[in-house]
Amino acid sequence: MGFHGLTDRALVSASILASLMFLHTQAQTEASRVGQPNVLVILTDDQGWGDLSLNGNENLSTPNIDSIANAGATLNHFYVCQVCAPTRAEFLTGRYYPRTGVSGVSIGQERLNPDETTIADLLSSAGYATGIFGKWHNGTQSPYHPNDRGFGEFYGFTSGHWGHYFSPPLEHNRESVRGTGFVVDDFTNRALEFIHANQDGPFFCYLPLNTPHSPMMVPDRFYQKFSNSNLSMRHRDPGREDLAMTRAALAMMENIDWNVGRVLDLLLELELEENTIVIFFSDNGPNSFRWNGGMKGKKGSIDEGGLRSPCLIRWPKQIPPGSLINQISGAIDLLPTVIDLVGLEAPPSGKAIDGLSMAPWLRGERLDTDYRTLFSIKNDQVSVRRGEYRLDDSKSLFNVVQDPRQDHDLSKIYPKLTEELHVLASDHREVMKQCFARYAERPFTVGYHDKTVLPARDGVAHGSVSRSSKSPNNSFFENWTDRSGELTWEIQVAESGVFDVVLHYTCREVDVGATIAVNLDEAGQIPGLTYRITKPFDPPLYDKSKERVKKSHYQMKDFARLSLGKMKFPEGKAILRLSALEIPGDEVIDVHSIELIRAND
Repeated sequence: MGFHGLTDRALVSASILASLMFLHTQAQTEASRVGQPNVLVILTDDQGWGDLSLNGNENLSTPNIDSIANAGATLNHFYVCQVCAPTRAEFLTGRYYPRTGVSGVSIGQERLNPDETTIADLLSSAGYATGIFGKWHNGTQSPYHPNDRGFGEFYGFTSGHWGHYFSPPLEHNRESVRGTGFVVDDFTNRALEFIHANQDGPFFCYLPLNTPHSPMMVPDRFYQKFSNSNLSMRHRDPGREDLAMTRAALAMMENIDWNVGRVLDLLLELELEENTIVIFFSDNGPNSFRWNGGMKGKKGSIDEGGLRSPCLIRWPKQIPPGSLINQISGAIDLLPTVIDLVGLEAPPSGKAIDGLSMAPWLRGERLDTDYRTLFSIKNDQVSVRRGEYRLDDSKSLFNVVQDPRQDHDLSKIYPKLTEELHVLASDHREVMKQCFARYAERPFTVGYHDKTVLPARDGVAHGSVSRSSKSPNNSFFENWTDRSGELTWEIQVAESGVFDVVLHYTCREVDVGATIAVNLDEAGQIPGLTYRITKPFDPPLYDKSKERVKKSHYQMKDFARLSLGKMKFPEGKAILRLSALEIPGDEVIDVHSIELIRAND
C-alpha cells in the first residue's frame, strides 16, 4: 500500500538511510575523522532577532551569545520560517520545507519525510558522533523519530512544545524517562555529557532548546531580575505588548545565555574551542509583541519581524572575528554551509538542495551582496526577499533595510522590480502548493520500530471528548462523558503482526468500572479488545507556580500504564478506534496515548 508517494517497502528503506550511507562511505570514514572539526548547533524557540543585547536590546544581557558573534561572524540578514517545525526541516535538509513533507506544527503536519537526507545523516556517515538534546518537532513515530534520522543519541521530546518545564516526563532514545530540574538546564547538562564523552571527536551536537516558547516557566533566580522591572525598550505599538509575557521571555533568554556560556566554557576547558564550529540561531520571530528593532510582524507572520533571526557562527582561526555578512541567507543554507566547512561532499540523493553554502563569505573570500532571492511561504501566502527589498503577499514592496517597519510601499516607484518578484512569488507558490497537496494525507506509522507511541496529539476526538489544551501538542483527551465519545488514529502498519496494546490513562475513583474497546476499522474480521477499568489513578495536575503569565492553557499530569492485551494488526491502512461500551460513572477515562509494542512470535 502506498504512503505519500513511497511504497511501504521504500518507506522502511528510507528509515535506514543513515546506515546505508555509512556503508557507502565506510572506506573513507577513518581518513575523514582525522582533524575534522566538531559541530555545535544551538537553536532557540521563539526568540526574535531583537532578543539579544548584541542587536541593541537594553532590556536584557546576553554576553555569552554575543561572544559568538564577536569571535566569529554575524549573518546580518538571516531568515527562517514563521513557525517552528518548518524551520527545523529547512535546517536539517537544506530544502524549502514544503518539499520535505512539513506543512505545519502538529497533528502530523510537522513530519519530515523519511526519504529526506538530514545533516545528521551526512555527518554520521562521515564518522561523527551525533546527538540531539531538546525539542525535535519533526516526527514522533518511526521512521520519523530522531534516532531514525542520523542521531545516535536523543534526549528530549518530539512534540511541538511541552506543557511543563520542571522535571517533566521526557524521552531518552525511545525510552520514557523523567527530566531533572529546569528543562533547558537539563538539556544542556546532557549536551555537556555528550561533548565530554566524544571529546576525541568529531561530534555533531544539536541543542534545540525549547524556550522562550510558552508556557512561560522559568526559575526564580532568572525571573527575579525582571519580575517588576521597568522596560526601557518596548514594542513599536506599546499598547499591544503584554509586559508579563515580555518579562518572562527576557528571564528565559538570560537563562538560555547562561546555558550557552556553560557549553562554551566546556569547549574551552577541553581545548576544543579552536576545532569546533558553533552556530546559534532561532526558529522564528518573537512569540509576543515586544521590542524587535521596530520590524513588522512576529511569530506566525511572513513579514520581516516574523522571519528575521539572529545567526551567529564561530570557528576560531577559520572565520575572522567580528565579521558582518550582509549577504541574504537563511535556514536552508546551514546544511550546505556546514558540509562545506567540514570538508565533506553530500552524496547524490536525487533531491535538489535549495540552500547556498555561506562558507566563502565566512572565510572572507566573498564579501559582495549578490541579489539573491529567498522565498517564505505560509499556506498560500508568499513573501520574497531580494537585495534590500521585501515583496509581501499583497504585492507591496518595501526597502526593509531602510524601512524595517514596512511603512512605505514602493511598488509604484519600482513597478518593474515589483512585477518581477511577484512573478517569482507566484511560481514558487504553485510549486509549493503541489508539495503541500502531495503530503497532505499521511497516516501515522505503526510497526516501523518495535515500539510505536500514538499520542493524543495525533488522534481525533469525537462526540463529547475534548482536548486538555487548545493546541494539540502535548494535550490529552478528557471530558469523555458518554458513548458518543470516541478516539481515533489513522494509521499505516508496516507489516502484519501481533502487538501489545498499552493505554496511558487516568481515572477517578468514582468512574472505575468503565468498559472500553479497541478496534480496527477496515480490518475485516480482525478481533479487537475489550477491557474493564478496575483501578483508579487520579494524580493532580503538575504545579504551575513557576508559570509567570496568567490564563495559561497548558496542563500536564502523570498517567498510569495499562496493558489491554495482544491484538493482531494487518499490514496497511486502518483506523484505530478507542470507544466506551459501559460508563457507570460520570466519565470514562482521560487518555494520554496508546503504545503499540510488537509481540514476540
